Amino acid sequence: MKNIYKKSVHFDENLHKMKVLLRNYRLHTVCEEARCPNISECFSKNHLTFMILGDICTRNCKFCDVSSGRPFPPDEEEPDRIAKFVKKLGIKKVIITSVTRDDLHDGGAFHFYKTVRAIKDMDERIEVEVLTPDFKGNHKSLSLIISSGADVLSHNIETVKRLYPVLRPAADYKRSLEVIKFYKQNSSAIVKSGFMVGLGESEEEVYELLKDLKECGCDMVVIGQYFQPSSKALKVIEYLPDEIFLKYEEYGKKLGMKVKGGRYYRSSYVEKSLEY
Repeated sequence: MKNIYKKSVHFDENLHKMKVLLRNYRLHTVCEEARCPNISECFSKNHLTFMILGDICTRNCKFCDVSSGRPFPPDEEEPDRIAKFVKKLGIKKVIITSVTRDDLHDGGAFHFYKTVRAIKDMDERIEVEVLTPDFKGNHKSLSLIISSGADVLSHNIETVKRLYPVLRPAADYKRSLEVIKFYKQNSSAIVKSGFMVGLGESEEEVYELLKDLKECGCDMVVIGQYFQPSSKALKVIEYLPDEIFLKYEEYGKKLGMKVKGGRYYRSSYVEKSLEY
C-alpha cells in the first residue's frame, strides 16, 4: 500500500550537528535506529530518545528496523556519557529506551538503573522517562527500574492481542500487560504505554486493548500509525484517517486514561505536547 502520509526527513544543519555529536559521545538513539519519521523535527529541538545497551536486539519483531543478533556486553561508561550529553545540551526531559537483551540475566535492568541515576545525581530536577522491554516479566528487574527514581515508567504494548504471534513472536501480550500492572502497583510514577495501528487490527480489537490497559492501571497511552521502516518489515495494511485516532482518544478518555493519537505520534514525540 502506498504511503499517502509520507513525512520527509530534512537533512539540515541541525540534524547533521546532532548526529555528529551523538557519534562523538558514542551514543545511540531509537530515533535513528528505528528510522523515526519525526527525527528532523525532534533533533532540531534537542529532543531525542537514547537507546542504551547497544544497537543489536536479541529479538526480531516484524515491525522494527533495529538490527537483531548477538549483542556486545554492556558499555559500563555509557550511563556517564549520556549524563554528560544531557548536561551539554541542557536537556530537561530525558527519554531512555533499549534494545531487548534476553542474553543478560537481568535483561539490562541494572544498566537502566545506572543511566537514570547518572542523570538524577547530576540534577534531580531533570525529568526522566524510561521505555523498557518486558524483562521476561522478571519482578527483580522491574523493581530495579522502579527504584531508579524515573518519573515515568513506560512499556509499549505495541499491538492488539491477535497480532502478537505475527508481529512479536518472542513476546507475550499478557506478559506485557503484567509489566504495566507491576509498574502501577509498585510505584507512584506515571505509567505509560503505546501501540501502532494500521496492521490489520479492527476497531473492536483496539477498544479491547485500551480496556486491558486501563484494567492494568495505565495512566497514559500513545497511538500512532505504523509505517514500514524497510523492505524487511511487515507491510502496512491500512493508513488510518484522523477521525479514527480521535475516536480512539475519546474512547480512552471515557475509560479514564489520557490518550493521544495521531499518524506521526510515537511514545516520545513532542508535537501537540504530550504533557503528563
